[in-house]
Amino acid sequence: MSVPGVRPLLRLEGVTKRFGSTLALDGVDFDLRAGEIHALMGENGAGKSTLMKILAGNIQRDSGRILLDGAEVEIRSPAEAKAHGIAIIHQELNTVPAMTVAENLALGREPRNRYGALDRRAMLDSAHEKLARIGAGIDPRRELGELSVGMQQLVEIARAVSEDARILVLDEPTAALSQGEALHLYDVIEEMRAAGAALVYISHRMEEVWRLADRVTVFRDGRYVATRDRAEITPPDVVSMMVGRDLDDLYHRGPRTPGAVVLDVRDLTGGGRVGPVSLQVRAGEVVCLAGLVGAGRTEVARMIFGADRALGGTVTVNGAPVTATGPRRAIAAGIAMVPESRKEQALFLDHSVEDNIALGSLERFGGAGVLRRGRIRGAVKVQMRRLRLRLSALGRPAGELSGGNQQKAVLARWLMRDADVLILDEPTRGVDIGAKSEIYEIVAELAAAGKAVLVVSSDLPEAIGISDRILVMREGRVVRELDSRTATEQDVMLHATGTLARTAGGPND
Repeated sequence: MSVPGVRPLLRLEGVTKRFGSTLALDGVDFDLRAGEIHALMGENGAGKSTLMKILAGNIQRDSGRILLDGAEVEIRSPAEAKAHGIAIIHQELNTVPAMTVAENLALGREPRNRYGALDRRAMLDSAHEKLARIGAGIDPRRELGELSVGMQQLVEIARAVSEDARILVLDEPTAALSQGEALHLYDVIEEMRAAGAALVYISHRMEEVWRLADRVTVFRDGRYVATRDRAEITPPDVVSMMVGRDLDDLYHRGPRTPGAVVLDVRDLTGGGRVGPVSLQVRAGEVVCLAGLVGAGRTEVARMIFGADRALGGTVTVNGAPVTATGPRRAIAAGIAMVPESRKEQALFLDHSVEDNIALGSLERFGGAGVLRRGRIRGAVKVQMRRLRLRLSALGRPAGELSGGNQQKAVLARWLMRDADVLILDEPTRGVDIGAKSEIYEIVAELAAAGKAVLVVSSDLPEAIGISDRILVMREGRVVRELDSRTATEQDVMLHATGTLARTAGGPND
């Protein structure tokens, strides 16, 4: 894996880790050079985070070696990792929101005056210097919790740089950032590389990896697969290594012949200048709502499901009117929805996976006021197997699952309900490529089973790849229908931004 004649700054050899009967890491190797960005990729559960926790001293390896500058070292605690110049920026930031930026930057190393009291002037001056080193124009007197997640992340990076970290691990660093914040972070990362820092970059986002990484290492099922120079491979190569199979047909869209209209929406209007919107989805058809953020796609989906009140218009399912005064009536009419934010809007994170999946169908397993738990568990297991969810997760809290498996649990709830209409709002946001492929396969299976599927997606390749038709929204209305077989990303964006409309001199092109 190493280049002859180039000694890595960091090398992990044959690292193994077990959690009970689960083999999380099976003799994996990884190395890192000074002045490089090395992307570590793999599906959720591949072992990436476990290896980084070992490097950070949060957990101990069962076997294997860690070498720094060619010498074997032991890292038994986060303090020892820090002493070796290793810092990790986790998705869940290790900061104190109620303290100021300056106080967070000085945490554990607060400057004192000759009387032993906190030297606030020195702390502020030091904070200005630390922030300036990474080009972060943040007022150090502000309370950290007032800042965006992106700015808070920069504060943590500034702290790591100020502590002379030679090795910086970034775990999904842009997951909660705006585009502008992400672009600034890219600049900071590239400047750190130029200054000689060694960076491990963990991300599911291919575009980020291809923009930043010098090398890519892939893990699968706790095993090392390969390391390649980024210039020598393509994203499909990496995807194939991650999932262990060729993904020529990532979206699983085969020939489909839609049947009768199942979902019929007429002149639906809501608050915030949304509508009137009319659309139809037929049996065996996947229709995607595309458009820019704020175009009204999610608002339309929520009104159809009854989560938000419509001010006007009608919704029918299989010809029967739906008075969607709330989700309960929509569900009874055969409509199901996987919302945009699964954690806040779909899952009870402290409850078991079994309870979360069964929630939508409990009335089917009751009698005389008693729930038949055996039948519920059997039905839940059927859906878990269908979605490749490990049965060992049955009793685990849903909050402990990866993003992809949480999304599968929500999908399993509605597959168990056997709804006629499935509304999927950003169904693959925050999940890895393997889980994405499985979700696409599920969508294709639903269409093949005659379901009507309405998808909201901001991922244009996804919107085109999984759907039969695309309805482009702009300013609360559907402005164009496109055939997915011939549509391009440029077609969608031109209509979504109104470029064609302005060029042609009319609102609807």
